[in-house]
Amino acid sequence: MRRVYCDANATTPLLPEVAETMRPYWTEVFGNAASIYGEGQQARKAADHARETVAELFHASAAEVIFNSGGTEGANTAIFGLMRPGDHLITTTIEHSAVLRAADRAAKAGAEVTLVAPQSNGIVDPEEIHRALRPQTRLISVMLANNETGAVQPAEEIGKIAAGAGAFFHIDAVQGAGKIPLDVERFSCHLCTISAHKMHGPKGVGAMFARRGTPLEPLIVGGSHERKLRAGTQNVPGIVGFGKAADLAMAALADGTLEQVARLRDRLEAGISKIAGTAVNGAGAPRVANTTNIRFAQVEGEALIIALDLKGVAVSGGSACASGSTQPSHVLMAMGLDKKAALASVRFSLLKTASQEDVDLIVQAVGETVERLRALGAEKQPFALRS
Repeated sequence: MRRVYCDANATTPLLPEVAETMRPYWTEVFGNAASIYGEGQQARKAADHARETVAELFHASAAEVIFNSGGTEGANTAIFGLMRPGDHLITTTIEHSAVLRAADRAAKAGAEVTLVAPQSNGIVDPEEIHRALRPQTRLISVMLANNETGAVQPAEEIGKIAAGAGAFFHIDAVQGAGKIPLDVERFSCHLCTISAHKMHGPKGVGAMFARRGTPLEPLIVGGSHERKLRAGTQNVPGIVGFGKAADLAMAALADGTLEQVARLRDRLEAGISKIAGTAVNGAGAPRVANTTNIRFAQVEGEALIIALDLKGVAVSGGSACASGSTQPSHVLMAMGLDKKAALASVRFSLLKTASQEDVDLIVQAVGETVERLRALGAEKQPFALRS
């Protein structure tokens, strides 16, 4: 059976060019990058080159790039590294669990937390962020692109609000990096976190932009690695792979690849929307090119995901970090969907390597599967999509 993978927002396959770039650093160039002899300096040079490339992706200087284990560590570092008892944190109800759970722990430790809800299209109104400000607001943390709907948040406007209030600003750009241009200067952010495996790089490696002068306390302490902000021996193969993946991502942003992905996403959306009783969650909002989230009346999303898997199509109900949960998506609920509609929703997120053939196969499989699942349902009633 030919399989089609349509869950790029969960993870992406390592591109061959990335794997080949990493290969020597597993066996041949194996030195510790903190060592001063030849083997160590070879590794250090490779890591520094990757740092410069990732800095270019951020539109930052290499000295402001900190390598870590991924987006979750980056988000935790941003919150725990800045927040103290009595400080005020503003974030949103549609953030990744790495931010929301860190915010919850910060609140239990004595910080004050305000969660701002989005509009019905999944976009946060900057004015709501502004209204949430307090004299003790220390940090504002907002994602760049939502992992479930693909909705792109108004980071530039929120950055201006943070700057005007004298607050620090963190952007979770895990789902935005490689899909839309990053520019930490334009966003006026102090911290920005990304992850390699979302852009065809290796798992277990991420990066944080940390603006000079940001009084960030390290989450992991020990040696003086990464400007003393992230102790531990560098994962040189992963860092090298991240650098190559970042280079390829910037090329895709410049050469029209993302426009092609957007056309394929629109084709997928149009094809599935021909099925009766379907609706796009967050329709009309600005989104990253590869993502659509669709709800299906009279169909359980989990049943549809499992049935599609058996037909060779991999999709998801939302964040992979919440996989296996029987609870509805907190993102869709925050957008105003009721529990039934949220549980009837499925996320489709295309790889940059997707083809028209892939999309047409997905559309056909979804149509056949939805028809079969509805026929198996005991209830026969008019479709009632609720928002």
